[in-house]
Amino acid sequence: MMKKHMSQRITKRIRWSARILSIPIILYAVIVAVGYFWSWLSTGTADPYAVEQVTIMEFLPLISLSIGIIGLGIAWRRELLGGMISIFALLTAVVLLLFVSPITADFPRSGIPYLLVFAAAVPGLLFLISRHRTAVEQE
Repeated sequence: MMKKHMSQRITKRIRWSARILSIPIILYAVIVAVGYFWSWLSTGTADPYAVEQVTIMEFLPLISLSIGIIGLGIAWRRELLGGMISIFALLTAVVLLLFVSPITADFPRSGIPYLLVFAAAVPGLLFLISRHRTAVEQE
């Protein structure tokens, strides 16, 4: 009985760690989205400092990252579904980034998108671990 109680406490800590780590990621994404939307409303373009047109291939990693962050929000209510959406979308973002923005000699700058993706993946993995532990405890 004591071992089961301890296991439930660890699962609860993992779940809350995932939630706490996902909060700044979700807030950052919302702030960036609101900023681009406000810029689009006030100037007619989302990024007035863009030098050239952006291709759809360059947007795909951003779209995939956005889906991953939405998955983190879903994981607050449905851990398995949200965690799977998040991890799948973030893995897709890494693959797309390898095509669009490969890690080059200019590593510090080219590595930033990868760092963002991996930072967003940590709470997604924790949500999946929490869900797995909950399923095992219920058996």
